[in-house]
Amino acid sequence: MSTEIAHLRRRLVEFTIQCTTHLELPPIVKYSALSLFFDRFRPSVVSRFLQKKKKAEHWLLQPLTESNLQLFVLVSIWISCKMHRSRGLSVQSLKSLGDKMITEQLFTVRDFMEAKQVMKFEIGTLNMAYTLLDDLFIHFKEVAKVGELLNFEACMDMMDLLYEKEETSVLYHSSTSLAASILVSSYIITVPKQQCEFPILPWGKAFFFLLFPSKAFIDDRFIFIKS
Repeated sequence: MSTEIAHLRRRLVEFTIQCTTHLELPPIVKYSALSLFFDRFRPSVVSRFLQKKKKAEHWLLQPLTESNLQLFVLVSIWISCKMHRSRGLSVQSLKSLGDKMITEQLFTVRDFMEAKQVMKFEIGTLNMAYTLLDDLFIHFKEVAKVGELLNFEACMDMMDLLYEKEETSVLYHSSTSLAASILVSSYIITVPKQQCEFPILPWGKAFFFLLFPSKAFIDDRFIFIKS
């Protein structure tokens, strides 16, 4: 991947996060939008762009500019809101946000409606890394008191960082493993060392020994990390 495309990807990830933060949307909407745009829509668009074998199917994708892609990011957020909130975003509020956030081009309400038709994607969250991570976090707190010390915000910060690079975002295709490894990593980073006792759970044991092959050890109930 060229440096230019890599930098563009990072800016679009940051744009997505900024927009969802500005709208005060729940994490499930943010990660659904990231999945819809970066895992499904953008790869097919970039592939056509790199191959240069055929013209874009719609004028909103030709030329393929950062502003046009920002439009589709907003539409991804729009679709995600419809799926995960009882009260979705109106197209007018979406356009108002676009007027503030997209500086190089002004899009009309009709542009947003057409972009939604171009995407043609359904979005589900059953196997999304965020959903699985949330389930593991709840389970963790149920079986271990130390689970209350885990900073869930740190888990989401890791998820955001992984999306910034194409090479690491491919981990999202193994959602279960990714969710477990993020929780284990966040636990190690945020829980005080003197309380670093991780209960023996099927999804946690393997990742501790993968991350710390020479320092992790087990007693009857917990996994420990040597100083």
